[in-house]
Amino acid sequence: MTTDAFIRLKEAEVHCNINKDSCTICMRFGDKIPFDFVEEVPAVGNAANAAVAAARLGLSSALVSDIGNDDIGKRDIESLARDAVDTTFVSRNADMASNHHYVLWYGDERTILVKHQPYPYRLPEIGEPQWLYLTSLSDHSLPYHQEISRYLKKHPSVKLAFQPGTFQINLGVENLRALYERTDVFICNIEEARRILKTTEKDIEKLFSGMHSLGPKTVLLTDGPRGAYASDGGETWFMPPYPDPKAPVDRTGAGDAFGSTFVSALILGTSVPEALTWAPVNSMSVVQYIGAQKGLLSRAKLEEYLKNAPAEYQPKQLP
Repeated sequence: MTTDAFIRLKEAEVHCNINKDSCTICMRFGDKIPFDFVEEVPAVGNAANAAVAAARLGLSSALVSDIGNDDIGKRDIESLARDAVDTTFVSRNADMASNHHYVLWYGDERTILVKHQPYPYRLPEIGEPQWLYLTSLSDHSLPYHQEISRYLKKHPSVKLAFQPGTFQINLGVENLRALYERTDVFICNIEEARRILKTTEKDIEKLFSGMHSLGPKTVLLTDGPRGAYASDGGETWFMPPYPDPKAPVDRTGAGDAFGSTFVSALILGTSVPEALTWAPVNSMSVVQYIGAQKGLLSRAKLEEYLKNAPAEYQPKQLP
């Protein structure tokens, strides 16, 4: 969990390769660079975003995370409490700082400067919830993953949603094989799936086959503004994005909103294709605001968007 400080840049240049799949942001070196404004957004990060999304959709949600014993951590707790997220399992670490990231925001994209504090990760006594949503952790957390695996082995009724972060993907499948094999819903983007499988495969069905072979029962593969795919191991669906009412303001948190809404919909009893219709709505709403949580919707508001969706907004089953 972190506080994001959004720094809205005025003067910068973006340079991309011919395919626009690799871009750099450039500013004058050694100069004073003017900016429009700074806005701080507390209590964000993959897991916190998922916890808030679930709570707003009507689920009972608690966050397992770490903060420092400082004012930033206090604001994080207060923010989560306003969204009815249970913070019982948020550990306050004395003499340590809370995470504070800096978002260089230009146009509708951003580059984030991150620093994760070396918290002494440990799994508190969380009881036996229906679901555990595991996502991004820092680069010293392998023993913590092993502890989580042991917990899941002792509690077979707890279902697992796994949305790996960069470090978890870099760890490789072998280090986290027990988690992959235990996963009920796995979430990543298409490029991340290729990295996990160590392949350049373009065929979506072959990517799904590879991901299912690692253990996950249901797999969600997102493809940015092009849409998303989901497979339950038997059938595969494609879902287009929900149309933006206006140009996106900031894309931070769009992926978290998509994945956590998909899982929340399944928990609330929808089918996989129906959950696929929920996820793009929350993602569309999030990018209309600064930060990853302001645009997260209540269930009533999300269902209102679904009711007013264009006729072509439907999941398409792939042959």
